[in-house]
Amino acid sequence: MFASASNNTINAPQDWDIGTGVKGYVWQADHPRAVLLLQHGYGEYAQRYAQQYSQLIGHLQAQGISVYAIDLHGHGYSSGKRGQVDVAQAVQDHRAARRILAAQPLPIFLMGHSLGGLVTASSVVQQSGGIQGVILSSAALDMNISAPVRLLSQPLAKVFPSVPVQPPLKAKYLSRIDAQVNNATDDPLMYHGSVPLQFGASLSKLSHANWRHYKNWTTPVLLMHGTKDKLVPYQSSTRFLETIAA
Repeated sequence: MFASASNNTINAPQDWDIGTGVKGYVWQADHPRAVLLLQHGYGEYAQRYAQQYSQLIGHLQAQGISVYAIDLHGHGYSSGKRGQVDVAQAVQDHRAARRILAAQPLPIFLMGHSLGGLVTASSVVQQSGGIQGVILSSAALDMNISAPVRLLSQPLAKVFPSVPVQPPLKAKYLSRIDAQVNNATDDPLMYHGSVPLQFGASLSKLSHANWRHYKNWTTPVLLMHGTKDKLVPYQSSTRFLETIAA
């Protein structure tokens, strides 16, 4: 069982520079036996996993796991226009973080939530070595975008990256716990705007391209996805489970 975060002091994060311009953090465990690279979802940021989400980072620290994380471009404390992220670039940032972690001696695990799940899975597709396991939570692996829309969006995104293509995501779908929804709604670091074309186009391109590679996935993986998820269809995790070789 997890030790209670309320009975353990969550060590304050230290700055972590991965060399790509994004804001990085590390929450060191007192006696680490493994490290975990955590990638947040769209519209949020890394420190929410210490302050919200049942203080996940504190639980991990109590288990001897040091947590490393980065804020995506346009998110949290990273620079960039709010909410505007190129998912392919986010994968390169993730791989840069992994290269740094590879220099330390402890086992490495990866965890990604929602968009962070796609970023994490894409990182593993491109380079599967050097990690002990992967945790994917409500991963945005298959967004069911038609081929004509997907193909048309790519050149348009280069010219009109900020054009809104979807209304703001509804905070009420983040949780069935009112306090969690209110925290997200009132948090000024959360992105509450419309979904821009650059994000939508890069998301659809990468999520589609990955499927030809998932059949070769052999890395141990833990999948978590609520069947009543209204933001990311749980069927994408089911399809992933049925496809991978692991």
